[in-house]
Amino acid sequence: MKRCDYFEFKSKNFNILIVEDSSSMIKIINNIFSSSGFNTFLAPTLKEAREILNNKNIDYIILDINLPDGNGYELIKELSSSKAKIIVLTSQTDSQLREVSYQKGIIDFINKDKNFIYKISEIPNLIKQLERNKSKTILIVDDSFVVREQLKDILHNRNYTVLEAKNAKEALEIIHLNKIDLMLLDLELEESNGYDFLIKNRALILDKLNIKVMIISGNISSNLIRDSFRLGVKEIIRKPYAIEELILKTDIFIGDKDMEDEVTCKTQLLNQYKNTVDRSFIVSKTDAKGIITYANEAFCTISGYEEKELLGRPHNIVRHPDMDSLAFKEMWHTIKELKNPWSGIVKNKKKDGSAYWVQTIINPIIDNNGEILEYIGIRTDITNNEETKEYLKNQYDISQNNFKEIVNLSKLYENAIEQSNIILRLDKNKNITYADKEFYEISGYTKKELIGKPYDYINRVSENSQVEQMWKELSQGKIWKGRISNKLKDNKIHHFLATVVPIINLNGEILEYMSIRKEITDVIELHQEIEETQREIIYKMGEIGESRSNETGNHVKRVATYSKLLATLYGLDEKEGEILFTASPMHDIGKVGVPDSILNKPGKLDDDEWKVMRKHTVVGYNILKNSKREILKAAAIVARDHHEKWDGNGYPRNLKGEDIHIYGRITAIADVFDALGSDRCYKKAWSDEDIFTLLKNEKGKHFDPKLIDLFFENIDKFKEIRNRYKD
Repeated sequence: MKRCDYFEFKSKNFNILIVEDSSSMIKIINNIFSSSGFNTFLAPTLKEAREILNNKNIDYIILDINLPDGNGYELIKELSSSKAKIIVLTSQTDSQLREVSYQKGIIDFINKDKNFIYKISEIPNLIKQLERNKSKTILIVDDSFVVREQLKDILHNRNYTVLEAKNAKEALEIIHLNKIDLMLLDLELEESNGYDFLIKNRALILDKLNIKVMIISGNISSNLIRDSFRLGVKEIIRKPYAIEELILKTDIFIGDKDMEDEVTCKTQLLNQYKNTVDRSFIVSKTDAKGIITYANEAFCTISGYEEKELLGRPHNIVRHPDMDSLAFKEMWHTIKELKNPWSGIVKNKKKDGSAYWVQTIINPIIDNNGEILEYIGIRTDITNNEETKEYLKNQYDISQNNFKEIVNLSKLYENAIEQSNIILRLDKNKNITYADKEFYEISGYTKKELIGKPYDYINRVSENSQVEQMWKELSQGKIWKGRISNKLKDNKIHHFLATVVPIINLNGEILEYMSIRKEITDVIELHQEIEETQREIIYKMGEIGESRSNETGNHVKRVATYSKLLATLYGLDEKEGEILFTASPMHDIGKVGVPDSILNKPGKLDDDEWKVMRKHTVVGYNILKNSKREILKAAAIVARDHHEKWDGNGYPRNLKGEDIHIYGRITAIADVFDALGSDRCYKKAWSDEDIFTLLKNEKGKHFDPKLIDLFFENIDKFKEIRNRYKD
């Protein structure tokens, strides 16, 4: 199993020296870093910079070249053996000078142009990436000592761990002994060919270890490019290479590897959550007809059946004849007709005929078409409590001669129930008259604070309709069972399974109400954490698709938020809006199947390239279509349909009008609106005027007319989202 290493970055642990003689500029730069939590030190001259360096441990230096008392390159020479990383501020554009400087410890150049402030604001993210690089290892495979040394200096300067090999044999030994994230591979090696080495060891390098490979060669042909990309190589760089290009692509591929590793770890974590639930509760799953498809070990243990005896059988194999059939009728009405979760106490029968009781929650799993896929039941064993209650009931059925014994037993049983439950009692006017020790400990309230207060004094999080229904049933003398959520004195939300009983005298009058609760906060929070982890994994997968075409994660955020807003305006319910919000980030996941040479081509694609690019819709759909989870099914629809056009001239299926799924129609507008307003490798961002003109012109052609009208009627809301998630 893969080990998950979580990177924690604390800006307060890093000292930044800003060397700049402009008083206004140094204030701006200082504000950017100090607001991000870094420790900053300011020096308008070389002299003051040297004093700070002599007295402070500086991690990163923001260095202006032109200073009143000298040239910044003087300081760079003095710091040649220092561990401090240098970012140069300059108006010079001499590429040769930059090439040399990258090898002497400078990690970036910031030109003082119109985008200067934006570039400076990105440096905190660069520093975070450089610190993350300390856990990343790059293997250089090249037979030239000079090339290896040059690359090693450049990559060491960016905090990477660098290993080197001059031939295929050494490379393979290193790969077996170390975790390699990226391999820079020369094709002309000692006694062998780098491409042949890669083909021979593809199963290990590319498939099993998932090492990213970048070929560096002076002899690049069209056949090599085609065959390498088909093999799984991420990039090919021609010698002599531009150092800035090499650095940029290395950082990008390491970032991709980081996200892939994170998704793998999240999936591993999700499986651990599932295993935790399996170990902690009695779990079973049935299909839509109630046939058992899964039963965990705890279910088998308590029921006495083996797994093979349960699978394929209806769930009533464990039904106890004492259970009222009306209870099951109400349960099926709730989970099948209303498609809502059901909770309650169920008496079941073991294989040997004996009884057991379980506190049960059954949840229907529904697809995006509203169809039930399966039911999941999570249970806790409450047999001891129920057996005690049954015994108590039988013991009360005695003559008046044993009245003292009844009183004595009632106290004992009351104490037993209190020891295993949380008790709250109210008078007929719904004022609190009693709470047990457990309730005081959980709620944080004292007896003085609670007794005599109305029931509403305890802050409810449950829906008003649920509370109204509870009191309606209680006023009719019925027992109410369900889930209650309260925000207690610690300001945290606590969840309970509750049974509220009206205490009625012989005349049928309600004397008081007794609430018996079990806290299930841990279970609810675990469910919520599992769902949130699923959403995060889906979101990260969407970011991986976007990052391959050098698009930012904010593009994913904006498209998701635009889509949810447009879905709400269109009239989709809140649940569908949330599904689309979670699924839409994966609209371009199919781009993982498009070669970088096409995906990041800085110009118009030719016919053959365009055919490959169009396939990303089908690739994305095929990746996701077989999932049984409603969010992934929705993501499959979005991936396939977001390039269809209202007039039937889109792809991949040339659908028209409302034959295009509403998810695809909504995401199409969100994606185009954001893409046109953003820089891409093949174009500059459009102005709002040009974007709005295109959207209006394409109304009824590319886009759903109703959705376009809703977009322009609410244009300020879309602009606000765009401003909130600026790149």
